[in-house]
Amino acid sequence: MSEELKNSDEVTEGTVISINKREVVVNIGAKSDGIIPVSEFRYNPDLKVGDTVEVYVENREDKKGQLVLSHRKARQAKSWDRVNEALENNEIIKGYIKCRTKGGMIVDVFGIEAFLPGSQIDVRPIRNYDDYVDKTMEFKIVKINQDFRNVEKGQVLEGTVKNITNYGVFIDLGGVDGLIHITDLSWGRVNNPADIVQPEQKLNVVILDFNEEKNRIALGLKQLQPHPWDALDPDLKVGDHIKGKVVVMYDYGAFVEVAPGVEGLIHVSEMSWSQRLRPAQDFMKVGDEVEAVILALDREDRKMSLGVKQLTNDPWDTIGEKYPVGSKHTAKVRNFTNFGIFVEMEEGVEGLIHISDLSWTKKIKHPSEFTKVDAPIDVVVLDIDKENRRLSLGHKQLEENPWETYETIFTRGSVHEGTISELTERGGQIRLDPYGVEGFATPKHLTKEDGTTAKQGETLMFKVIDFNKESKHIILSHSRIFEDEQRNEARKARRQAAANKPAAEAAPAAPQVERTTLGDVTGLAALKAKLEKAEAKAEPKAEKVEEPKAEAPVEEAPKADETPKTEE
Repeated sequence: MSEELKNSDEVTEGTVISINKREVVVNIGAKSDGIIPVSEFRYNPDLKVGDTVEVYVENREDKKGQLVLSHRKARQAKSWDRVNEALENNEIIKGYIKCRTKGGMIVDVFGIEAFLPGSQIDVRPIRNYDDYVDKTMEFKIVKINQDFRNVEKGQVLEGTVKNITNYGVFIDLGGVDGLIHITDLSWGRVNNPADIVQPEQKLNVVILDFNEEKNRIALGLKQLQPHPWDALDPDLKVGDHIKGKVVVMYDYGAFVEVAPGVEGLIHVSEMSWSQRLRPAQDFMKVGDEVEAVILALDREDRKMSLGVKQLTNDPWDTIGEKYPVGSKHTAKVRNFTNFGIFVEMEEGVEGLIHISDLSWTKKIKHPSEFTKVDAPIDVVVLDIDKENRRLSLGHKQLEENPWETYETIFTRGSVHEGTISELTERGGQIRLDPYGVEGFATPKHLTKEDGTTAKQGETLMFKVIDFNKESKHIILSHSRIFEDEQRNEARKARRQAAANKPAAEAAPAAPQVERTTLGDVTGLAALKAKLEKAEAKAEPKAEKVEEPKAEAPVEEAPKADETPKTEE
């Protein structure tokens, strides 16, 4: 580095040694070259390698050992002098049009953002201001507002309220507009900017940023006041009770202002001991004065979490005392599921009635058939799950189990009147009045004596063919009634016919023949052989008689005393 340039925060000259789309590399005679964003040279589209430019040394060596330079700051250091000289000498200068703004354009002149009124762009009316953005043009300086000399972030200026909108306030800073966003008007919540400022009101504002994208200078009003968190009671701590006013509501919680500009959030889960999901609007509304307990306090990040359910005792701490197993209560129906009904015993205490515990006798497909939301329902506590904060409840247990009695009524083979209340492919549900219970019959057991199938709504007689107290099933049959009667009649007819038949006509009874066994066959064969042997000894031997051969014709039958001839 040259002897003249030993420290940062100085302005010197350098030589452009390379240019690309993003960066301009400048040599100032230091150990390393400096890199400057090409956007700082937009006002000079003719820049080329070898040009001499002024640079501001921001850092001789950053963390990466890189020399950090700025051309914009170097221009700004002498910009006001150049601007005043140009005005005095009626000089024509070049400027770069950065963006549109209300009523005109913002132009970069010597590193200063100047305002170009729309009426000064051309002698003819301008149809499209966007055509001029991103162009370098020649200008004359016609007026200088010395109050804007060395304007930078954090500087406080006086302005006039020009326009009030629902999202902020436009301030006239003397030819250039700035915007105070609604969130920068006050440390507290602002619903309407008109509640804070009035048209044509003069006030001091602080410059927060130059926002090229939104074509506005961002201003702040609240930043001129101390932050309310800095004035918050230093003795406040977690566990303390605090009062405030609800200022904003969301489904997930409520923001409560506990001091001017200081808010805490009450999450919906901290509004009730209940685990049932509900929007925060069910518990409070904007404008309510509430008392809460501080659950978390972060002064550095300026956050506070509050709770209101902590002001009351958790009902589950004494659940077994108030709702012991077997005790009876009246609850309120909250919502249904396919498997049961969720009910509320009191705020924060909920339970489930399983669909199987609704009725001893009715076949319930969905709980909505039994009751409705918000209706009261009597229950019995069956079980307590303190860990998961759930009660198992029953409704049918309020009455004695009628199946003990049904067992003596619906015995197998007994016949009862029933009405087909429902028909499906699987069969029919049979309502057995007046007992208030239903049975079931398969399709084949719904066949009538004439061969047709019983229809829904018909009342017929049914025979019990099966009864199961444990599974609470009664299996019925209509066809079995006439089928059994037909079989009985057939048996009676056979018995009557047998009784009326005369004895003489009765066929003799066939002798009973015992089946011969293998042993019997062997014995008989031995006996037969013995008898044949005895007969052979008793009779004389007969002469051997040869039968004639098949091919020898027989002319005449031999006489009895002649011996037939044989062929040799």
